[in-house]
Amino acid sequence: QVQLVESGGGLVQTGGSLRLACAASTRTVSIYERGWFRQAPGKEREFVAAITWSGDARDYADSVKGRFTISRDNTNNTVYLQMNSLKPEDTAVYYCAADKSGPMISRNRHTYEYWGQGTQVTVSS
Repeated sequence: QVQLVESGGGLVQTGGSLRLACAASTRTVSIYERGWFRQAPGKEREFVAAITWSGDARDYADSVKGRFTISRDNTNNTVYLQMNSLKPEDTAVYYCAADKSGPMISRNRHTYEYWGQGTQVTVSS
């Protein structure tokens, strides 16, 4: 059973930075495509970023492009989301996900089979 555990969320001021991490419980996930999504109160879960298993391709939502960077370390089964220049509208619960179907990365949350429990990110103005 694949388990994903996020960490690194918290409270930060506008313009600040946070680095989220998502550790997987099994090395099998090292060959899965990985993604980050977020959900603000009263809104649907939305795509943030995704990365192929090899790390050779990345995709970002327009709202975070140029500010967020997704990366992965397959030696420790972890994917990261570096978030810079944070804005109040980035406030949400952030979820990591894994897609075993591959090989293309997807923005569709229904493509991902495994999810973490989420970590809260709050950006104060």
